Amino acid sequence: MTRIPQLRWWIAGLLACAAALSYLDRQSFPVASIEIQKHIAVSDQQYSVLQMLFLLAYSVMYAGGGKIADWLGTRKGYSILILFWSAATGLHGLVSSVFGLGVARFLLGLGEGGGFPCSSKAISEWFPAEDRALAFGIVNTGSSVGAVIAPPLIALIIITLNWQWIFFLTSAAGLVWALVWWLFYNPPAEERFITPEELEYIRQSLVRARLADEAAAKDRISQVGTSWIDLFRYRQLWVLLAAKFLTDAVWFFFIFWLPKYLGDVRHLNIKQIGYYAWIPYALAGAGSFTGGWLSSMLVRRRLTVNLSRKICLGLSAATMPISLLIARSPVGWALAIFSMALFAHQFWSTNLQTLSADIFPSAVVGSVAGLMGAVGSFGAMLFDLMVGSALTHTHSYSLVLLSAGLLHPIAFLLILFLIPRIEPAATA
Repeated sequence: MTRIPQLRWWIAGLLACAAALSYLDRQSFPVASIEIQKHIAVSDQQYSVLQMLFLLAYSVMYAGGGKIADWLGTRKGYSILILFWSAATGLHGLVSSVFGLGVARFLLGLGEGGGFPCSSKAISEWFPAEDRALAFGIVNTGSSVGAVIAPPLIALIIITLNWQWIFFLTSAAGLVWALVWWLFYNPPAEERFITPEELEYIRQSLVRARLADEAAAKDRISQVGTSWIDLFRYRQLWVLLAAKFLTDAVWFFFIFWLPKYLGDVRHLNIKQIGYYAWIPYALAGAGSFTGGWLSSMLVRRRLTVNLSRKICLGLSAATMPISLLIARSPVGWALAIFSMALFAHQFWSTNLQTLSADIFPSAVVGSVAGLMGAVGSFGAMLFDLMVGSALTHTHSYSLVLLSAGLLHPIAFLLILFLIPRIEPAATA
């Protein structure tokens, strides 16, 4: 049987493809909204409610998806979830009312919510600490690749076919990925394509990490149960949840409202959005990869995990206030600032996600990542409703962009002061 050298990085690439499909699916509606509104009338307030429905379901399943990953295993759990969300994507192309769009958005969020918890669990199974941040960075880069592809691809499909075909084609792509995942993914110990050398490297690295954790403290989380109630005994979890609550709101605002902002405020048509709206998402992908690369490089240079992660989180948090300049900038500069903000957020997000695997053992990483995503999506849902209300009453993005620039620095201060050391969790 053919063995594949460095198979764990191929696994990371496959996870990145799933993340790309996920973001392509969720971005299809925001990017195509200008065209869809020619056939289905959608006000700003209704648009915010449609995104709220996605985020509500996404939040619920992000937590549930983590439990699914821990319960069914990464292979089976991820296969079921992507089949579900691909079917929901196709449903978008069959509806003809705001209500129908709401049902489709809710079902899409329900399926996609489990994606990142499954990815987190797969990374915790395949990657030791020195490789983990880069692996998360690759997966997050996939998210941005999906968002980058969305504007030009959707514009091309609308021009050559019609808006319904956007959802039919992306749905089919998800079905293909699910088949590949089912055929080729297993945990390292069960993987038939892994080389003996890589399997031994993974085993030895995880054993060394576990021994170091046990020597550093006696009351590790591995000694308690793995229910959500048990997890909430740990202060670190509360801090990670707070950070996700604050900063995911900014990310989802950018990905859901940027195409609409460019159309409504900057008066770009669907072809111009296809030309230009991919640029900020491309920078987001670069931020994901760069954040993971820098954090992993600092660990390899013998900096502690604690210092490496906090340096990266601090750099990204310090960049986000640049969002305050968007509203008063010409369209070219506004796109450049959007790009820098998205770069900084994904730089941040890669390292924040990595903390779940740095602090908690593999057995509960899916659950921890699920809780983080659920709370983050709930924060994004509330922020989205605030955006809809603000635009309805003020017809201005100024207040929203002000908020978007300040939430990351607040979240970083919480991490800095409430998690003095990033290390395996001890009881609160």
